[in-house]
Amino acid sequence: MAQSIKLADDIMKIVRRESELQSRSIAGQIAHWVRIGRAIEKSGNFDHARITAALAGDIETTVLTDEEKDVWLDSFVEKMGQPGTDEDAFFARRRQLGLGVGLDEGGNLVREKAAHKA
Repeated sequence: MAQSIKLADDIMKIVRRESELQSRSIAGQIAHWVRIGRAIEKSGNFDHARITAALAGDIETTVLTDEEKDVWLDSFVEKMGQPGTDEDAFFARRRQLGLGVGLDEGGNLVREKAAHKA
């Protein structure tokens, strides 16, 4: 029996693009990747616990297999793209003070438009 699931827009964009390139349906592409992921995990060359340990900084990435490094890198890039609580608080304070909060596409400093004095 088929089941519906929700996937993030960025994941669906990747799935749609790859399904077109591989001449598969969207469901077919997802099923294909599930089978590949399962095979990799069962291959003996892949240990998710080691990837988790490397992401936590408990082991060096140099001890990971090539397959583990690929998954580690994807996870690392995703985590680095999401600000932590301390970063959110830091930039909220900078916005409150009217200080720079980042760079625009041209590399120019972006400031909070409505600066508030603290």
